[in-house]
Amino acid sequence: MRNRFHSLCPYFAMFPETFAEAWIKRLTRRGDWVLDPFSGRGTTPLSALLLERRAIASDINDVAYCITKAKTNAPSLRTLMARIDELEASFDARHWAAAARALPEFFGVAFSGRTLQQLMYLRQKLEWRTKKSDGMFAGLVLGALHGDVASGGYLSNQMPRTISTKPAYSLRYWAKHKQAPPDRDVFDIVRQWAAYRYKSALPVGQSHIMQIDVRKLSNIEVTIPKNLRCVVTSPPYFDTTDFEEDQWLRRWFLGAGNEPKSDQRNSDDRHRREDRYWRFIADTWRSLGSVLAKGANVVVRIGGRRLRPDRIRSALAGAACFSGRKVELVSWDVSKLKNRQTRSFRPNSDGIGVEIDCHFHLV
Repeated sequence: MRNRFHSLCPYFAMFPETFAEAWIKRLTRRGDWVLDPFSGRGTTPLSALLLERRAIASDINDVAYCITKAKTNAPSLRTLMARIDELEASFDARHWAAAARALPEFFGVAFSGRTLQQLMYLRQKLEWRTKKSDGMFAGLVLGALHGDVASGGYLSNQMPRTISTKPAYSLRYWAKHKQAPPDRDVFDIVRQWAAYRYKSALPVGQSHIMQIDVRKLSNIEVTIPKNLRCVVTSPPYFDTTDFEEDQWLRRWFLGAGNEPKSDQRNSDDRHRREDRYWRFIADTWRSLGSVLAKGANVVVRIGGRRLRPDRIRSALAGAACFSGRKVELVSWDVSKLKNRQTRSFRPNSDGIGVEIDCHFHLV
């Protein structure tokens, strides 16, 4: 059975666990370290732990960091449920009513009054960066924060599961379709999702999860093992998505501002200029070259709008020269996407037509 922690929080531009599992099995042994410097929803590090490897992961996105850490450092179900009970017992809606009303119009139409008050309370109380139980609590809220109203398992008015639609668009959509937010109890929803996720075995094993820019990996050598020989990753695709905009509501729950804004955390997640994008990829190779051991393997899934497969392959291989190491392209493969993800929230979008999988070896 598929481990249910994999689907903790739906995420746009994510690769399936079968991709990570296949490469980890092929390139590593039990006990080996596996690195993903663009961890996203944590598929590679979780797969590594479930396959009895050790995991290192980093991402500059706070949502990615929270989800990855929750999956790889899960508390026991008993501890989690006790924490849910504790937080629920100390919640007093009267203390949050005024703060909820003071938020922009979007929030009052996206969530019922009770739901929004509970979210405001949890947004302040959860110590998700430092406590395992709070990290899992936050991860479960992020996964349930928005989605299909009819399913009963999501907290918001009608929205996609993978991205947070922007306020103006959302308000127009809800008004046009005469949709009102469901009255959900956050604590009950989190309990339901926890019971479902914990039907699977908890991942165990050593992991290091960091919220850093990929270009700073060499600055934390104390954490990176000397025998690191495997990377399975997928960097941000060219001109495809911007996590600060697309994940803005989840970022809000974790403490960010009340509106979607880009370029506050990082300006390298979406580039419309190809030269800037490949400079970023070259910087990524430079960072990897500084931490990987001799004989390491690097597997990259990458894509982008308006880029031909041969152009992606040649540019990625060319950028590898900046690693300061001798790098060989072992193999590459093109995958044509049947159901383009961008179409789910950008009607008539061409989206991403293909993805490229490249396997490199550091001699």
